[in-house]
Amino acid sequence: MLLSRDFVGYMANEVVKRLLANKMIEAGKPAALAERIRLKMAEEIGLEDRLNEEVREILSQHAEEMRRTGASYQEMYKKVKGELARQRKLILR
Repeated sequence: MLLSRDFVGYMANEVVKRLLANKMIEAGKPAALAERIRLKMAEEIGLEDRLNEEVREILSQHAEEMRRTGASYQEMYKKVKGELARQRKLILR
């Protein structure tokens, strides 16, 4: 994960604080709302981590074939990751 858990919590708190300040939402329990937002943000950020791990597994299964054909690991990584993201309709940063 590129962002620390503390920073994700901070961002969630700021989102709630700003939405409340601008009267865009009403919340009986702002802390509970911030926690729900933090969990969703962390889950969303973790998607790319899990996708990266899956790409590494796929490429390790095809390592011998890539060596034989002279395929670049970095280029294949980008292609496989892009294809999996497209299939799953993920938007990556």
